[in-house]
Amino acid sequence: MTWRIGAPRARVFDLLYVPYAERQPRAFRDKVEVWERGSDMVLAAHRTRVRGRTVTTVETVRFHRPARIDFRLVRGPVPHVVEAFLLEERGETTELTWRGELGTDFGAVGAWWGRRVAAAWERAVRESVDGLLAAVD
Repeated sequence: MTWRIGAPRARVFDLLYVPYAERQPRAFRDKVEVWERGSDMVLAAHRTRVRGRTVTTVETVRFHRPARIDFRLVRGPVPHVVEAFLLEERGETTELTWRGELGTDFGAVGAWWGRRVAAAWERAVRESVDGLLAAVD
């Protein structure tokens, strides 16, 4: 997924970083809990509402300011997920691209489950970026 955002790349990166900041805004406290913090990486629990239930995943989040944020699943509904937000300057705007890879096991049953998880994951990313776009306006 790719979005064109009317803000400089450094500003977009800072907005993506907000849920992981040491002084986390109250709005994110129910969604993201940082368990461990390093100089360029956090280990964080992410809480997402899916079909009326709260699902918790644990991910490492690595920050490569101002161009990239990488996510790697540690605990969740499938055995393998890696994702990245890539930020490219395009004049006065930023092109934000999200890429993800999801892996399953258990053959056809795992593939079926993976498709369900992927749809929910993509929806959660879209909602997060929509919140970011509202902050830019």
